[in-house]
Amino acid sequence: MVDKNEQYPGKGLFSWSEFLKVPVIGIARNIPLEAIIQILPLYQSAGLTSIEVTMNSDGAEDIIRYASIRYKDHLNIGAGTVCSLEDLDRALISGAQFIVTPVIEEDVIRRCKNIGIPVFPGAFTPSEIYKAWKSGADMVKIFPAATLSPQYIKELKGPLNQIKLMPTGGISLSNASAWLHAGANALGMGSELMNKKLIRDKNWKALLAHFEQVVKSVKEYTGSLVESGNN
Repeated sequence: MVDKNEQYPGKGLFSWSEFLKVPVIGIARNIPLEAIIQILPLYQSAGLTSIEVTMNSDGAEDIIRYASIRYKDHLNIGAGTVCSLEDLDRALISGAQFIVTPVIEEDVIRRCKNIGIPVFPGAFTPSEIYKAWKSGADMVKIFPAATLSPQYIKELKGPLNQIKLMPTGGISLSNASAWLHAGANALGMGSELMNKKLIRDKNWKALLAHFEQVVKSVKEYTGSLVESGNN
C-alpha cells in the first residue's frame, strides 16, 4: 500500500487529555451533514469531547472532513465501522483523528499503530479482547455490550486489568455510571446519545439538555475517581 501519511490531516491531533475529561465517544450513524452542522456546537457546548462518524453512513467522508476542519482544535473527530484498509485510508484522508472498528482487523490495527493514530477495535470474548490488545489496540471496544451487563466488565478486569475497555451498544444515561463503576475506561454511545427523534424534530434545545445530562452523569463518576486518586 502506498504510504500516504502526509495526506492524513488528523494524524497527531487526537487529545487524550480531552477524551479523558468525559470518556464518551458519541457514535454518529446515518446522520446527515446538515444535522451534524447543528449538532456539533451543541456537543462541544455540553462538554462532550469525542465523536465518531461511521464509515457506512451516507456522506461519511464529507462529514468527517467538515468536522475535522471546523472542530479539529475543539473535538476529537474519529471514524467508526472501519472494516478494511480501504475504509481506513478513506477515513484518514478525510481527517479522522482516531479509528474504531466493530471487529478485530489486524491489518487496520497495525496500520494505525505504524502511523500513530489511536485505534479502538471491537471484540467480545476474553480471547478476542486479549488478541486485540496484543495487536496494538489503544483501547478495546466491547461490542455488542447490549447483550451483556456491567458485571462482565468487572469480571474481565480481574485477569485483564491492564487492558482498557470501552463497552459500546446499549449504553444509556440510566446505566452509564454502572458500566464505569464496573471498571469501564470509556463508553461508546450511539442512539442513546444521538437521539434520533430529537434530531429529526430539530429540537436542538432538548438535544443540548440531553447531552448535558450525559456529561453530568459521567463526570460525577469520573470526578469521584480523580478525587480519590483511583483514576
